[in-house]
Amino acid sequence: MPDREAFEAAKKKIIGIDRQRLGIGTLSEKTVHAILKNYYAPNEDHQEIPIENYVADIYVQGEIIEIQTRQFNKLRGKLAAFLPQYPVTIVYPIPREKWLIWIDAESGELSKKRKSPAKGNPYMVFPELYKIKAFLKHPNLRFRLALMDMEEYKLLNGWSKDKKKGASRYDRIPTEFVREVSIDCPEDYMQFVPFELEDAFTSKDFAKAAHIPVSLSQVALNILYHMDTVDRVGKKGNLYLYKPKEL
Repeated sequence: MPDREAFEAAKKKIIGIDRQRLGIGTLSEKTVHAILKNYYAPNEDHQEIPIENYVADIYVQGEIIEIQTRQFNKLRGKLAAFLPQYPVTIVYPIPREKWLIWIDAESGELSKKRKSPAKGNPYMVFPELYKIKAFLKHPNLRFRLALMDMEEYKLLNGWSKDKKKGASRYDRIPTEFVREVSIDCPEDYMQFVPFELEDAFTSKDFAKAAHIPVSLSQVALNILYHMDTVDRVGKKGNLYLYKPKEL
């Protein structure tokens, strides 16, 4: 379980007690990143540490922590430099529930917040894992999936009539740290295989059991196969048949 007291302390440090009084214009564009960095390393002496021609987000007790909100492909250089010498944990924030707030790009006026129907889940990490697939089996690599409730601020600057389609994301403000999912070793990938999938199954079966789109289930199964979590045991039409690997 996340440490709620530590999370609230990190939030207070970054955005202050009265965020509404401070106003949206004072918020950092990387608030999620900053809060998580201070959650995992409250002592700033452990933050932004030069290592191997790169700057690690956190370095403490011989271990590196990188907070990455997206684009894991940008971590390839760091991972190639860090992993041979240091344990590396990648923290990936996932919005579990999200409230949208629109900002008038000219006046700065904020809309009332509306709850997004979309809900996040741990499977959302798999498209990012695919971008660093070559590093996933390294024994020094670990992950923390931080499921958080968030407020997302977006600018009304899109191309549609209501200016919402194609709009720019301004910032995301975490409101609650709900759950942390850990991946510390290859065996931990088994937690992503729904328990009811005991017999051979397709990506469509996996999608239904995991409550995710088929496109996401296909990426997840690509990684789970790569990590020896599932075996390919045949085909059903054009689809591979998978089975959980015996541990």
